[in-house]
Amino acid sequence: MNYGFRILPSPSRPDLALVEKFQHISTPLISDSMNRLSGVDASIRSYHQAGKLAGTALTVKTRPGDNLMVHKAIDLTKPGDVLIVDAGGELSHAIIGEIMMRLAEKNGAAGIVIDGAIRDAGIISKGNFPVYAKGVTHRGPYKDGPGEINVPVSIGGMLINPGDIIVGDEDGLAVVPAGIAEEVYYLAKERQSDETRMLQEIEDGTLDRRWVDEVLKERDCGGLGN
Repeated sequence: MNYGFRILPSPSRPDLALVEKFQHISTPLISDSMNRLSGVDASIRSYHQAGKLAGTALTVKTRPGDNLMVHKAIDLTKPGDVLIVDAGGELSHAIIGEIMMRLAEKNGAAGIVIDGAIRDAGIISKGNFPVYAKGVTHRGPYKDGPGEINVPVSIGGMLINPGDIIVGDEDGLAVVPAGIAEEVYYLAKERQSDETRMLQEIEDGTLDRRWVDEVLKERDCGGLGN
């Protein structure tokens, strides 16, 4: 086995119907449902114009500045996959550009996430195919390897396993481990209902805000009587 230069078998994927449900759940709701610990940090941001991301992680770990295994991963892409590329956060060479984005989209990818750089940002920014990355550079990649496909990767401080559900919107990227995805979805739906109720109570002027003073009293905050 050539460790560090290999393609592992694809894991079982979550049910597509469950993945589709996350299209209608915001990343803050998902994050709150997992105690705000399961999100990619703000260094990875969206570069596309609009479009919600929800799909299953197809992971790639590559040598910084090299995209050989990303090309292979695009050829292996199945509908609903999100290409998750751990390129070490290096910004000196772009990992993907318009051509690779179009190939991934044509193969049914739901989006691309790069812990590294992209190029052709002007074109990407005018489209709705979800692309998230750490930065932009005009300098292209090398195609030598090594790299691995379908291995755990680290993206913006978050461990992502192949088969995890990835959700992205204007607020960033949330990661839902495949084994708890259904439970997390229902927890997030409950929070969504709670927020809908609270917004209506704000509109009606009936929202109960007593909890603020109760917390301040617990912490012995002075001046509450003023």
